[in-house]
Amino acid sequence: MGDRHVLPHARGWQIAKSDKAQASEVHETQEEAIGRAREIIHNDGGGELVIHGEDGKIRDKRTIAPATDPYPPRG
Repeated sequence: MGDRHVLPHARGWQIAKSDKAQASEVHETQEEAIGRAREIIHNDGGGELVIHGEDGKIRDKRTIAPATDPYPPRG
């Protein structure tokens, strides 16, 4: 699966694999980075998108299809 993190970077927002410290791509805005990360994860068979705030702390996690949500809502 293709888990990715969107993190702050000196030149904007970076997309990085969970196990890699180095950015695979850098985008000007967080919105652009999130959109591109969604594409990458989807094309890689699905996974988790972890979005960090400007302070570097995780602020959101999203499951991207075709992966399955590890914590689906009840109902």
